[in-house]
Amino acid sequence: MLCLRGTISIRTRLPSKQPIIARLYSFSTPGVSSVSKRYRTQMAMDPKAKKIALFEEAMQKVYGPYPTDTPDPASWEPPANPGAGGHRGRYLWTDAFGVINFVTLSREKDGSHSQQLYLELAKKLADTVHSVLGRTRDGSARLPGATDEEPLKGGLRIGKLDAGGPDGDGQYHHYLTLWMFALNRLSLATGEARWNALAVQLAKAIHPQFMTKRGGQESMVWKISMDMRRVLVSSKGNLDDVDGLVVYQLLQKTAEQFSKKSPNSGSASIPSLDTEIQHYRRIMETHPKSLSGDPLDLGMSLWISHFDREAAWSRQLATAGLRIARDRFLPVAQSPVTASREGHYRLAFREFGACLGIKCYVDDPENPLYAGADSVLDAWEGKLFNAPDKDLRPINLAMYAAALIPGAFRNGYVSLETGEKGKQV
Repeated sequence: MLCLRGTISIRTRLPSKQPIIARLYSFSTPGVSSVSKRYRTQMAMDPKAKKIALFEEAMQKVYGPYPTDTPDPASWEPPANPGAGGHRGRYLWTDAFGVINFVTLSREKDGSHSQQLYLELAKKLADTVHSVLGRTRDGSARLPGATDEEPLKGGLRIGKLDAGGPDGDGQYHHYLTLWMFALNRLSLATGEARWNALAVQLAKAIHPQFMTKRGGQESMVWKISMDMRRVLVSSKGNLDDVDGLVVYQLLQKTAEQFSKKSPNSGSASIPSLDTEIQHYRRIMETHPKSLSGDPLDLGMSLWISHFDREAAWSRQLATAGLRIARDRFLPVAQSPVTASREGHYRLAFREFGACLGIKCYVDDPENPLYAGADSVLDAWEGKLFNAPDKDLRPINLAMYAAALIPGAFRNGYVSLETGEKGKQV
């Protein structure tokens, strides 16, 4: 699930940011710029309130019932059945979306009461993930290398239902970096340095386990065993080096900000990630980026690119991704979702990943690409909350919420420097 390996080679000479925006955003494509009548009607009915209501309903379906009438949800425990849909109710990818979505709700819902409530839910979910996926499958011990003082030094399990086999449990690099990002967002939103420190601890621990050499070149592996001692899938994930570069830079920047803000907080003692960051850079130099056309690959490429729009790799991925979104994804994905089509070739979470990436990169509700992404979400409305496929329901709903309101997935949405609520429609 969620393989992000591409095959199409992209050879494009890239202009500056503004020509990319002008060339790929100023167009008229049937089915993209003309939004459905039903969609326009819904938008006239207070679109912000509607999106927030759908967002919260999706989160309640995965993590509820959670309280909304108290700033201290002490009695709430993240549900274990089905929960996030993984082993003992935890699945690292879905729960990363869960934490980030709770951060988004803390900013989008009005009042200090709501801000405190949703951040407490996010913290409790994060702690639960660490206590389940940071331990062996029977829960009897921490993963090898981890201690009570350094609970993430053994990495975090994926949360697959099966212990072994071709789709068995282990550790994925792209799941781990997404979890680091979730902890980073939680740290910025709460002002608590410990969450970012945990992300740095995880980053230092897992990095060398995914590194390898092929033909004398530095490279990466895609999946390792739960104890990080064996390689389970030796090929490289398409975006793993880019994810590592961007997320590790975010972690280091945040650690430095905490250190400046509170010199005696202990943030200064957090290890540097310079060595790992340079390692990712070297791998990127010898592994040109390409996109497969898969919607999730498209979306995660645009999402990771929006953090550093001027970098050559970012402009390359964005140019390809926006073109695929315009010419291939949006014209098809806006079509009605029927039972037969949904069951045969449309995977909701992959389409939601594409919508999330488009909306993070474009970040302009008036743009046809952004409107097209919202129209895709509109096509899925009413098909998700009681869908018969219970295995995929948690990941579908968590990613649907994030695509509705990208919120904390967006660069600059949470910040130590402003402390302001970066609300988004």
